[in-house]
Amino acid sequence: MLGAALPVAALAARDLTQRRHALLRNYPVLGHARYLLEALGPELRQYIVAGNSEERPFTRDQRRWVYASAKLENNYFGFGTDNDIEYTEGYPVLKHATLGRLTPPSEPTAAHEAWVPCGKVLGAARGRAGAFRPDSVFNISAMSFGSLSGPAVEALNRGAALADCLQNTGEGGLSDHHRHGGELIFQIGTGYFGCRDERGRFDLARLKDVVASAPVRAIEIKLSQGAKPGLGGLLPAAKVSEEIARVRGIPVGQDCVSPSRHAEFSDADSLLDWVEMVATETGLPVGIKSAVGQDHFWNELAELMVPGTRGVDFITIDGGEGGTGAAPLAFSDHVSLPFRLGFTRAYSAFARRDLTDRIVFVGAGKLGLPDAAVTAFALGADLVNVGREAMLAVGCIQAQKCHTDRCPTGVATQNRWLTRGLDPTLKSVRLANYVKTLRRDVLKLAEACGVHHPALIDADMIELLDRGQSTGTLREVACYEPHWGRLSAADRDELERIMTVTAPVGDAAPASKHAS
Repeated sequence: MLGAALPVAALAARDLTQRRHALLRNYPVLGHARYLLEALGPELRQYIVAGNSEERPFTRDQRRWVYASAKLENNYFGFGTDNDIEYTEGYPVLKHATLGRLTPPSEPTAAHEAWVPCGKVLGAARGRAGAFRPDSVFNISAMSFGSLSGPAVEALNRGAALADCLQNTGEGGLSDHHRHGGELIFQIGTGYFGCRDERGRFDLARLKDVVASAPVRAIEIKLSQGAKPGLGGLLPAAKVSEEIARVRGIPVGQDCVSPSRHAEFSDADSLLDWVEMVATETGLPVGIKSAVGQDHFWNELAELMVPGTRGVDFITIDGGEGGTGAAPLAFSDHVSLPFRLGFTRAYSAFARRDLTDRIVFVGAGKLGLPDAAVTAFALGADLVNVGREAMLAVGCIQAQKCHTDRCPTGVATQNRWLTRGLDPTLKSVRLANYVKTLRRDVLKLAEACGVHHPALIDADMIELLDRGQSTGTLREVACYEPHWGRLSAADRDELERIMTVTAPVGDAAPASKHAS
C-alpha cells in the first residue's frame, strides 16, 4: 500500500505547487483524468460514440465501403439506408431510367475489370506530342513523398500499375518509390522540388531529365490546393532525411518551406506563356491545379484562351473539403469553395466561351465514393482524383495525426518503426481493388441511368432534395445552360463506340410472342 501511495502523493504535491494548469492545482491527481479523456476522445468518438453517418471527414459507413472494396469483401449494406434523406439539405438522388435498351450484366462482380477511360484525349486540343486518352476515369491525387511515407508511395504506385490508373507525384518530386510501374503525372509546386537548381530556382533541364527518367504522361502546375489554399507547405527539419533532400533538391535537416506563390509567373497571361514553354520543351500535356476562390482569375484565364494560341490541357479543381495536406484550422475550414460550388464557378467561365471541349476537367476533394463521383461527372468533370480514400485503401484509419509524424499505420509518417508495418506489395493490391471497385460501381450507376459511361451522366439526371421537397435538378441549382457539362458530339460518339465494344453485356430473358 505504501509503495502505491508514495507516487500518488508525489504527483499530488507536484500538482499543488505547479502554476501552469489551474485544473491540476485545484484538483490534484483527479484532474489528470480530464486530460486522459481529452486524449482518448477522438478514438472513443470514432469507435464507440459517433453513429455510422456522424463522423468527419469520412463517416464509418464510407470508410467501411472503402475498406471492404479494397479487400474484395462484401461492400453491400443491408436493411436500407440510414441516411436522413428527408431532412438533409442538398441530398443528391440519381434519377434512374425506368426502361431502356441498355442491358448491363447483373452479377455483383460484373465490370470489375471493365475499361472505363476518359471521355477526352488529354492534350489533343493543343496538339501535344504526348497527347493520350487516360485509361481510367479515377486516378490517384497529388500526395508527396515526405508527407506520405516511402512504403505508402510505393504501394500507391504499384497499385496504380495494377489498376491502369495514373498517380500524381505531388509537389515533393519524383522519388524511387514512384518507380514501380505506375504511370505518373509530375506536379510542379511553388518550390519547384525535383526540378530546381541549387538556389531554388526553376531548372528546365532538370525538369526534362526527371520526366524522361520515368513514365510521366503529363505535368501539373499546382497553384493551390483545397487543404491550404494561398499557403505554401512546410516539411519540418526532422522529416527532411537524406533521401527526401536528394529527391527535392534541398539541404538535409532543415525546414523545407514552399512559397505561397510561383516565381516564374505572376498572372494568367504569364502563366499561359509558361505552360506553353513547358509543353513545347517536354512534349507533354500541361495543366493546372487550383482551389477556387475569387472568380476573376478563371474569367481572365478563359478569355485569354479564346484565340486558341495558348491554353492549358487540363484543369484540376480541388474542393475546399480536400485535405491530404496538414493545414491551419482557419484555412482548412474557411478558405476556398467546396467542390460543388468551386467546380461550377470555374467550369462556367470556360463554358460561357465554348472552351470546355478543349480542356480535360479533373475533380478532387472527397470524390472517391460513387455518389460524390457521379455528381462530379454530371457537372462536367472528365476525371476524378482520389486522395484520402486511396490512403484509406492502403491502411489509413483516419487517426488524423498526419501533421504529427505519428501516423499509427505508417501511411503519413517518416518514422521508420511505424512505416515498417506497411507492406507495399499487399497494400498495392488493395489500392487496385478499391479503384477497380469504384470504377465498377460508378459504371453501374451510369448504366442505371441508361448511358454507357459515367461521363455521359448529365446534370439533369441528378435531383437535389431539401428536407424531403425537391429543389430541382443539379443543372438548375448549378445555373448551367442546357449543353453545359456534356461532352461534344464527336467525343460522345467515340466514347459510346468504345464502351459498346468493350463493356460486358448481360443476358435478359427472351421476349414473349406478345412483346411489341
